[in-house]
This record gives sequence, structure tokens and C-alpha cells, in this order.
Amino acid sequence: MKKIKILYWILTLLFAGFMIWSSVPGINPKGQTLQFLHDALGYPVYFIRFISVAKIAGALVLLIPGLRTIKEWAYAGLFFDLAGAVYSVYMLQQSFDPGMLFILLPVVLGAGSYYCWKKCYA
Repeated sequence: MKKIKILYWILTLLFAGFMIWSSVPGINPKGQTLQFLHDALGYPVYFIRFISVAKIAGALVLLIPGLRTIKEWAYAGLFFDLAGAVYSVYMLQQSFDPGMLFILLPVVLGAGSYYCWKKCYA
């Protein structure tokens, strides 16, 4: 059980860190962030800010021990965000680009974190 708890915290820190890192440019979108999310994907600026703040909040919830129900919601919200990101990029390109495999990294980290959390804490 101790190994799973250690693995849980490693995966959770990496997953939460990735989600926060990917959210920071959206708090005040400009430059490449604004060009890609607003101009290319068509997201309204208010939505870019909203989803960025929501991702940071969800990532922080994952790092706080306890909070069982809200943590379940945070995992769900972050996975919906990742699914939306994959779908948005796919619809923009109308094909599968090997560069999209990068998005699988946080999906794997998040799935591993969730699995270990369920094994140890839920």
C-alpha cells in the first residue's frame, strides 16, 4: 500500500503541475496563446480565462488531502478539459497529428493518479 501511495503522490504532482502549467497563459491570454485559442480555435476570451482558472482550481483540489467528493469532480472536470482539447485540435486539423500524442501524457498521468487515489483513499 505504501508504494501505491508514493506512486499516487508522484503522479498527482506531475498531473496537477501539468494542468497548472498549461493554465497560466490563459489567465491573461495574449500572444501565441490568444492567437491559438481565440483566433484558431475560436474560443471567446472570457472562456479562455474561465477554463484556465477552473483548471488551476481543480489541480489544487487534487493536491489537498481529503475532499473526497470535490476531488472526484476535479478529476472529472480535468478529464473533460483534456478531452475537449483533443477534440478541438482534431476538429481544427481534421486529421490525427502525431503531435497530438503530447496530450496523452497528462491523460496517462491523470488516469494513474485517479487509479491510485481510488486504491488508497477512496
